[in-house]
Amino acid sequence: MRYKVLIPQIVAEEGIQYLKERGYEIKMGSGISLDVLMKEVQDCDAILARTVLLSAEVLKVGKRLKVISRHGVGVDNIDLKTATELGIYVTIAPEANANSVAEQTIGLIIAAAKNFYKCGDELRKGNFEIRDRLPGVDLEKKILGIIGLGRIGRIVARKAAFGLDMKIIAHDPFIDRISFSPEIEQIDSWEDVFRKGDFITLHLPLTPDTRGIVGRKEFEIMKPTAYIINTARGDIIRESELIEALREKRIAGAGLDVFEQEPPSRDNPLFQLDNVMLTPHNSTLTKECKVRLAVHAAMGIDEVLSGKKPTWPVNYPLQRKEII
Repeated sequence: MRYKVLIPQIVAEEGIQYLKERGYEIKMGSGISLDVLMKEVQDCDAILARTVLLSAEVLKVGKRLKVISRHGVGVDNIDLKTATELGIYVTIAPEANANSVAEQTIGLIIAAAKNFYKCGDELRKGNFEIRDRLPGVDLEKKILGIIGLGRIGRIVARKAAFGLDMKIIAHDPFIDRISFSPEIEQIDSWEDVFRKGDFITLHLPLTPDTRGIVGRKEFEIMKPTAYIINTARGDIIRESELIEALREKRIAGAGLDVFEQEPPSRDNPLFQLDNVMLTPHNSTLTKECKVRLAVHAAMGIDEVLSGKKPTWPVNYPLQRKEII
């Protein structure tokens, strides 16, 4: 039997070729609305998913579905409970994007410290003297507070410590203290990381427990000279409270790659602030990372449909569907 893979959104050709070379039939989706997905999933055995919303309704009509392989690491767009109950594996690609996101994080830290946005904007207006009026700060010996010590958080720590000579403190609210590299000082108190850090960077998955976990309380205990960086998920921060803190200069600024609503509305107040550096959730969209994401997601599909244990599973289906 030739298995069919639905790809609702564009992915790198290398991932598609990986599947074709192994005999899979590719079905490129024609849209990501609920109606389109429910129609197109019905004869498919797998989905290679980017940001498309895969609700319970979609999964239930996918009677042949055996695996959903995520083009990334977040699974907040997939009804994981329903997938597990229906015997559908969900896999991710955690080794594909970690370094790319870490690089974007470091870039936002540097951009915030050196006032890249404001200085560039003023220079384009002919204001060369902005260089004397808006001094940046050095990163050497500054404290970087990391919330979340998964792959990305640990890579950020190494790059900041060895590349920028920053001091690293970190806290993960969902894992016990364990031995990491010696450059990371683990802090038991969530509040102490926000209180001590000159830069705070978030590296948590979006779950019911982390949604809105950072807000006014954290901004009020941060240094007025501190910056917050978010390359994880927009919903981790209560955006309206961040905007309030930025407007009132309770913190120095922010670097954001993610937003509560994506794409953000054109009248989002963040666009009117000059102490925030914004990028369009593109930390994983480097040329190299897009290839890795597509290929690793394809590998997850091939592993499951070949009857193998997937390398990067998110769930363990209650009753696996038979692989014919």
